[in-house]
Amino acid sequence: MTGIICGTGSYVPPYSMDNNDIAKLVETSDEWIRERTGVVRRHIIEEETTVSMAAEAGRLALADAGVDAKDVDLILVSTISSNVILPCAACEVQKILGADHATCFDLNAACTGFLLGYNTAVAYLESGVYQTALVIGSESLSNLTNWSDRGTCILFGDGAGAAVIRAGEGRHYLPVTHSNGAKGEALTCKSRHDHNGLTRKLEPENMAASEYSMQMDGQAVFKFAVRSVPQAVEEVLEKNQVAQEDISCYILHQANRRIVEAVAKRLGEPIEKFPMNLQEYGNTSSASIPILLDELNRDGKLEKGRKIVMAGFGAGLSWGASILEWK
Repeated sequence: MTGIICGTGSYVPPYSMDNNDIAKLVETSDEWIRERTGVVRRHIIEEETTVSMAAEAGRLALADAGVDAKDVDLILVSTISSNVILPCAACEVQKILGADHATCFDLNAACTGFLLGYNTAVAYLESGVYQTALVIGSESLSNLTNWSDRGTCILFGDGAGAAVIRAGEGRHYLPVTHSNGAKGEALTCKSRHDHNGLTRKLEPENMAASEYSMQMDGQAVFKFAVRSVPQAVEEVLEKNQVAQEDISCYILHQANRRIVEAVAKRLGEPIEKFPMNLQEYGNTSSASIPILLDELNRDGKLEKGRKIVMAGFGAGLSWGASILEWK
């Protein structure tokens, strides 16, 4: 018994900003951004919210799976940018979809979030606690972006992706996951709810301070990713006694083209086995893996029975890899 992905869905806001639009905000250019990141445009919320995008991605995943919302008994939403604190985003998604029988909770693991959400759901399904899970990564990173910081505003975008996972017969693959909180200063964002207004007051003008937006040491994150991701992939293959040549494709968190290319090189794999869509969406954190997974699924590029590696990495620092067989 294992967890099997039987449907996917995604949603991105229709409004987008290309690199020339970003160049109107900070000193940069389309050529500079493309060369260093591979990003061409990113989609930005207008009326949408993290919850509304999550619900739409979930609705499309359920339709793709042919599963009624009332048959879902677990909803996980991975996000660092929810528009609600209480109720959690997953409960709001439950309400919108009418998934009345689902247990719901959120998960915060930044860019590794969907991977950890997937692993969590599979563990529940394999134990028999639940039978059908809806796992969603949804982010409104534009709400956390400092639009005057050239080092970060060129990278991030908004969107949501989802997968329906059901208990079924199949091989159980052990995941590999790691965290290193001691290195967490490489990618940070201070909460805007860090004061109580009673004993600690935060003046409104200080709410715009840079520490309340995402801050990143780009070189540190790059070095961490290109070292840790290949190691995690090799570790998960060894742990499950799967040969590298048996992997049909690697679905990596879409952070930066240079990172993906470096991982492919270190693994000795052709870049064609590493699909990318970051040129269209930028870095959407926990939404990036399920958005790419949905695109590959709907384009018919995932063959039945083929093995796939999903790998996430990001703030925490956290990283990991999982193997799945496409059904």
